[in-house]
Amino acid sequence: MEIQQVEGSVVCTQRIPGLHHVNLRVLRDARGKRVVATDPVGARPGNWVFVVSGSAARYAMGDARILTDLTVGGIIDHWEPDT
Repeated sequence: MEIQQVEGSVVCTQRIPGLHHVNLRVLRDARGKRVVATDPVGARPGNWVFVVSGSAARYAMGDARILTDLTVGGIIDHWEPDT
């Protein structure tokens, strides 16, 4: 698992069936790299979150048929990032 920050949402009107109508978020890691993750918890821009990756990400969505390899596992209530 990694800690990342939510930058915003991704809006996709055309999707493959394995992505249904799941929420997608743009996340940024400490190095500034951006990735897209599925979000079953409703994270908002600016939230710090932890993510689940690999095959566990599919189970974290609550439906292993959803095609994802990165899922927001939770919103962090308190965390002090290293400076």
